[in-house]
Amino acid sequence: MTVTIQAASIDTNERDRDAHLRSADFFEVEKFPTLTFKSSAITRKGSDGFDVVGDVTIHGVTKPVTFDVTFLGKAKDPWGNERIAFEAETTINRKDHGLLWNAALETGGFLVGDEVKISRSVQAIPKQA
Repeated sequence: MTVTIQAASIDTNERDRDAHLRSADFFEVEKFPTLTFKSSAITRKGSDGFDVVGDVTIHGVTKPVTFDVTFLGKAKDPWGNERIAFEAETTINRKDHGLLWNAALETGGFLVGDEVKISRSVQAIPKQA
């Protein structure tokens, strides 16, 4: 499975912050237009959990990552299609991907934390033969 996100589509509901995230200080979307995840293995954990292992590429840097995935169940949608649902989550260090910009705060510490939580909710409809 491969997931591709257009870096320019980042939307935090704050126009100035979004512009800064798209700039060379962060994602540099003109040079690195996509963020990708490509899975390489899936391992079952218990009755409703999985580890999905793969590589995430951000800002041109590829690193291994493991998503903790939970199967949420299956149900029929209003149109009679069976759907299955999952939630996936992992945490990465942004500096591992060359995202180094930060600003010191007057009160101590820094404006941007190093850890970034990535979460995803997915619904799927089985492919018809």
